[in-house]
Amino acid sequence: MPALLTRVLDRLMLQGTVTEAEPVAARMRRLRVEGPALAGLGPRPGQQVRVLVEGTLTRRTYSVWRYDPAGAVELCVLDHEGAGPGARWGRSVRTGDTVRFGGPEGSFVLRPDATHHVFVGDETASVAFGSMLAALPASADVSGCLETRTPEDRLPLPHADRLRWTLRGTGSLADAVRGLNPPPGGVAYVAGEARTVQSVRRILVQESGWDRRTVVTKPFWAPGKRGME
Repeated sequence: MPALLTRVLDRLMLQGTVTEAEPVAARMRRLRVEGPALAGLGPRPGQQVRVLVEGTLTRRTYSVWRYDPAGAVELCVLDHEGAGPGARWGRSVRTGDTVRFGGPEGSFVLRPDATHHVFVGDETASVAFGSMLAALPASADVSGCLETRTPEDRLPLPHADRLRWTLRGTGSLADAVRGLNPPPGGVAYVAGEARTVQSVRRILVQESGWDRRTVVTKPFWAPGKRGME
């Protein structure tokens, strides 16, 4: 990257150093990025950051897994099939590498005052769900359905024992939500593949009687598309 561009990016973006990089599930790597510029960011549970990947101006969006106010952001990067820049970066980034990214953003966030919380999604949603669940007290009313390709793809989520886990190909996530049949009155967080998100939202609103304003959605991906951001 040219020196002039590097100086410009240093002024416009946050910067940190990868201090930890380890597998946290079969196809997920946890990256801990530390630096003085990251202190006091205060991301809301569920928010994301846009990361420059492969030393270029290409950006990919990742949900914040954990945040340390002293100056550290943790991301979990899914190693999905394909050879796109995000996938290549996720496989190759190592401790000691510099990472540049924008500040926390997004409205797909925890509503902590809800009477109960329902989480529905796949692997791409589980990182955001992790930060949301971690922010809830042990006494919180939590339920949900999460779909993964294999049992080894499950992230270690807080309150995981209250969630129903399904394997892709053994039934649809929509049917799992019908089986769960969560009562309206709380907040549902639905994220993952775009068409599935729409289907689950329709089930909650039209079949289970949820107010559409209490179903918070985030389509993270769609077949044939590189990203939804």
